[in-house]
Formats: sequence, structure tokens, C-alpha cells
Amino acid sequence: MPIDRHQVEHIAALARISLTEAETEVFARQLSDILDQFEVLQSLDTDGVQPTSHVAGLDTVLRDDEPAGSLESEASLLNAPRRRGDFFQVRAVLDE
Repeated sequence: MPIDRHQVEHIAALARISLTEAETEVFARQLSDILDQFEVLQSLDTDGVQPTSHVAGLDTVLRDDEPAGSLESEASLLNAPRRRGDFFQVRAVLDE
């Protein structure tokens, strides 16, 4: 599935990153190659293959999610470069 430079430029604009012409061409080729590999995977016959949720058959190795103590609000804001009341103040990322 070919990706053209206009699609790469659109994706870059959505991600708010700037690309050079050379980078745009490289990413167009790379994204096309990635999508081609997905088409190969889609074409495989998986009839009779048992669905799996984890290919290694491992159980979760993460700890149980239990509530624990946390920093007080004031302590977490001590090193904040900017704050507004009890909140971190950051630059706007979305236009109004």
C-alpha cells in the first residue's frame, strides 16, 4: 500500500513535527514498506489456529494494583517551574 509524500506531510502536521523533503521521502518509503508487511500478514490463512492473547504463555508479572500513599499536593508542586494555585501551569497545546 503506497504512502505518498502528501500523506506523510499530513501525519507530520497532526504530530506537529517538521520534516525535510528528504525525511518526507524516507518516511513515505518506510511507511509503505510497513503497510506492505501488514498486507502479507493479513493474507495468511489462520483457519484452525487457536487465538492467543499472549504468545509466550506467561501470566502477568506485574504486581497487584493496590492503593498506596502518594505525595501531598504541596510537596509535588515544590519543584514546578510554574504553577497556578494547586496546579502545574503549562503552555497551551491546543488552539481555542
